[in-house]
Amino acid sequence: MSDKLNHECGIAMLRLKKPLDFYKQKYGSAFYGIQKMYLLMEKQHNRGQDGAGFASIKFDMQPGERYISRVRSNDAQPIQDIFMQINQRINEELAAHPELADDVAWQKQHIPYIAELFLGHVRYGTFGKNSIESVHPFLRQNNWMHRNLIVAGNFNMTNVTELFNSLVELGQHPKEMADTVTVMEKIGHFLDDEVTDLYQECKEQGLSKREASPVIADKLDIARILRRASKGWDGGYAMAGLFGHGDAFVFRDPAGIRPAYFYEDDEIVVVASERPVIQTVFNVAFDSVQELTPGNALIIKKNGEVSEKEIIPPVVKKACSFERIYFSRGSDAEIYEERKQLGKLVLPAVLEAIDNDTDNSVFSYIPNTAEVSFFGMAEAANDFLNQRKNQYILDNRKTLTKEKLEEILSVKIRTEKIAIKDAKLRTFITEDSSRDDLVAHVYDVTYGVIKPTDNLVIIDDSIVRGTTLKMSIIKMLDRLKPKRIVIVSSAPQIRYPDCYGIDMAKLEGLVAFKAALELLKERNLYHIVDEVYAKCKAQANHKDVDVVNHVNAIYEPFTDQEISDKIAEMLLPDNTNAQVKIIFQTVDNLHKACPKNLGDWYFTGDYPTPGGNRVVNKAFMNFYEGKDARAY
Repeated sequence: MSDKLNHECGIAMLRLKKPLDFYKQKYGSAFYGIQKMYLLMEKQHNRGQDGAGFASIKFDMQPGERYISRVRSNDAQPIQDIFMQINQRINEELAAHPELADDVAWQKQHIPYIAELFLGHVRYGTFGKNSIESVHPFLRQNNWMHRNLIVAGNFNMTNVTELFNSLVELGQHPKEMADTVTVMEKIGHFLDDEVTDLYQECKEQGLSKREASPVIADKLDIARILRRASKGWDGGYAMAGLFGHGDAFVFRDPAGIRPAYFYEDDEIVVVASERPVIQTVFNVAFDSVQELTPGNALIIKKNGEVSEKEIIPPVVKKACSFERIYFSRGSDAEIYEERKQLGKLVLPAVLEAIDNDTDNSVFSYIPNTAEVSFFGMAEAANDFLNQRKNQYILDNRKTLTKEKLEEILSVKIRTEKIAIKDAKLRTFITEDSSRDDLVAHVYDVTYGVIKPTDNLVIIDDSIVRGTTLKMSIIKMLDRLKPKRIVIVSSAPQIRYPDCYGIDMAKLEGLVAFKAALELLKERNLYHIVDEVYAKCKAQANHKDVDVVNHVNAIYEPFTDQEISDKIAEMLLPDNTNAQVKIIFQTVDNLHKACPKNLGDWYFTGDYPTPGGNRVVNKAFMNFYEGKDARAY
C-alpha cells in the first residue's frame, strides 16, 4: 500500500497446561512461555510498531506473594524493548542466585514473568495517541485475586460515548473516554457483581473470606460475565482477558470483523490474530489451527478446562477483507492464494487498458506487500499470451515455418523489479516545494528496462488517499519514459471511512470521495451534497438501528469507471509525459477472491453494525461543517 495506513492491533495469549517443571525437562527451560510469547509477538510485528505490552499471571501463589507482572513500551522498537527488560530482570535474579539456576519452584516464586498464563499485544497508535498509558494490556487492579482483570484487544467501538455514559450512570468514574477503558470497566463491573453473588453463597455456607476465594475463582461464570458486559457493544473486536486467579478468555465480535485463531494440545492453548503465526511458532499444521467462531468466546479455566461458548448470537459474517488484501502476513496458505486471485481477476481490465499489447508491456508492483498479487497478475498474463500463441499456431499451422514457430514460442511476458524503496528519507525541510521534492525520491527505479514504446503496469495493494502516488510514484515512473503508465489497485475504490480498527476515519482524506465531489461540481449536481448533509443531520439523534447510510448518494450518479478516470486526472502530477490510467478491482471480484472475508464497508458503505451507518453520516457532517475531527 503506497499510502501507509495504521491499522488493527495484534494479540497473543498463551496458557501452559503443564507444570513449569515439565517445560524445563522437555525444552530445557522454565522460560519456555516467555520465549514463545516473544516469537508470537515478533511474528505479528506487522500489525503494530508503535507500542507493545506483555503481562503474565503465576498460578497458586500465596496471599502476599506477587503473581501479576506487566511491562509496556512505546519505544522505537517496543517488542525488543519489553523483552530486553524482562530478560534483564531474569538475568539479574539468576546472577544473584546462581546456585538456583535449576530450581524452577524458586524461580517461579521470586522472578517476575515466569508464569503459566501470558498475554501480549502489539499496536499502532490511533487518535494521534501513543503515550505509554494508551498501550495494552490494561490492568484493573484489586486486592482480591479473582477481581483483577487484564485486557488487551484488537478493536474499535463505534459507540464509546454511550458505553462511557452507561458507566457514569452506574456511579463509576472511568479515567478516560476510550474504548479499551470502557470495555474493561464494563467487564469489571459484572465481574464484581458475579464475585459478590458467589461470596454471598460462600458466606451462607459458613466459609471465611480466605476459604471463599478459591471457591469463587472456581465457580466464576466467564461466559455469563461477558454476556452481561457486551450488551450494547457496537464495533469490531477480538479481545483477550486474564483474571488474577488464572481464568482467561478471548472474545470475538458477532460479525467476525476482527480475526482470532487458536490451537490446543495437551501442553498449551495459544491464541493469535493470525494463523501462520501459530503454525510457525509451534510447528503445527494449517488444519490444526482453528478460527474462533464470531460471537463466541474461547474460555480457559484455571483448572485447564477449555471451551468455546456463544456470547452473542452471530450475524452475517463480515470479516475484514483488508486483512486479506494487505494487513495479515501473506504466508497464510489461504491468504496467499487469495492475493494471487486478486491479481488474476483484475487482468482483463489491465489488458483493455493496454489494448491487449502484452508484447510492449512491462509488469511490476509497488510496494513489496503487493508482490503476491503481482504473481497472480503475471500468471494470468502468461495464460493470456499462451492462448494467443496457441490460436496463432492453429490458424497458421499449414504455413508456419520452424523459425517462425520458435520466434512465437520465445515471446514472454516481461516482468521486472521496477521500484525499490530507499532508506526512509527525512523530510526535514518544511517549505512545501522542497519537501515535495524529497517525497518524490522515497523510491528508486530500475533504469534501462523500459522502452519509449512500452506500457508500464504497476500493481498496488490499494489506493486510499493517493498522496504518495501523486507526489512520488507517478513522478518516479515517468522518469523511465514509458508510453503509458497503468496503476492497478488490487482492491476496489475506498469510498467510506472505517470505524472498526483501520485508520481511515475521515471522508475528506479518501481520493475516491474527492473525485466524486469534483464530478458533482462539474455536472452541476453539487446540490446532492447539501441534501445528504440535511438527511444526515436529521438522523443525528436517532438510535443506531434506525440510521441509514446517506453518503451512498454522493456516488450514485457515477459509474465506477467515471470515478476511476477522475482519480487518475486528479493524481496526475504536472509535467507528466506518459499517459496515466488507474484501474481498480471490482467488488464482485474481491468477493470471488476472498470468499470467507466479505467485509467490504469501506468499498460499498454496507456496514456490518448499526453504529457504522451513524459513523459514516457523522464523518460526512464533519466534512460539510469543516470540522477536523473523527466521527467516533
